[in-house]
Amino acid sequence: MVEVMKKRKINIMCLQETKWTGQRQARTIWKGNDKYKLWYSGQVRNRNGVGIIVDQSLMEGVVEVYRKNDRIMRLKIVHKGNIINVISAYAPQVGAADALKIEFWENLDEVVQSIPTTERLYIGGDLNGHVGTSRIGFDSIHGGFGYGTRNREGEAILDFAQSYDLLIVNTWFKKRNSHLVTYRSGANATQIDFLLARRGERRNFLDCKVIPGEAVSEQHKVLIMDIRLQEDKGKKTKQGQRNIRWWRLKEENIKSFVDKVVNEADWRLEDDVNETWMKMRDCILCAAKEVLGESNGKIIAKKDTTWWNEEVKAALRKKKECYLTLGKCNNDVNKAKYKDA
Repeated sequence: MVEVMKKRKINIMCLQETKWTGQRQARTIWKGNDKYKLWYSGQVRNRNGVGIIVDQSLMEGVVEVYRKNDRIMRLKIVHKGNIINVISAYAPQVGAADALKIEFWENLDEVVQSIPTTERLYIGGDLNGHVGTSRIGFDSIHGGFGYGTRNREGEAILDFAQSYDLLIVNTWFKKRNSHLVTYRSGANATQIDFLLARRGERRNFLDCKVIPGEAVSEQHKVLIMDIRLQEDKGKKTKQGQRNIRWWRLKEENIKSFVDKVVNEADWRLEDDVNETWMKMRDCILCAAKEVLGESNGKIIAKKDTTWWNEEVKAALRKKKECYLTLGKCNNDVNKAKYKDA
């Protein structure tokens, strides 16, 4: 794997079906003088498993590792002022139980919803579905350069991408079939591996294609996305009111605070009531600022979750119910209900 990364100058690689066990594990891998680090998540030996490999230019920027289960994990990386979230995902195969598929998408929903929309998001996954060449109904996220014919699992991928305004990046570049097919088994050739990213970053995607001659497994081909990642200098931060960190007033700070107030007290009971009050207030505030400190006054942008309401939740539940019904009885009526949901 690292040989391919070094040869192709790949900074981050998402792996699926690793079949390794461990939820708190990481490995350092050397290739000559080049250092790589692998984080992975697995629960049952020789089954499922996901991982993410990062090269030495980015590994020191990894600030968080989140392992949802043996099908989904996420790394948070800080690089050039950018906060980057990389998710490796492995969807159940076509023949798996519908309940297992629903569980996978619900878990992926949960992980994506936890990421602020101001942060970059890249999902690399073996999603075991065909999105096909047609972009009908999904023209904002499907580029029209897919492979094969859309199936029910591909519809689920498209629904997910559209819900979070994510481009299916490897459908946005016109390529020959050999650069679109991600999986080959005998005479069968399909596109089941995908790279997803926020639609707002479209101008930063330089290329996305399969490298036919490279493979990290016998059947799966390497899918590569080239990204322009510029330094994020950030917008000028608005200044708000500086606030005392009163939440620090506990345990060891209480005595220091009281001693500071007692030592600095300069009011007398015979003084004017208003004057005494002003002196007490100023003394307490001054002591608090010195002992507890103040916030920097920066206004932090809150994550926009206004779109995630009961109406959206109900629509997703209905969509999933229709998906299960279609799996049990695949007819035109149920297909229409699923499409309209």
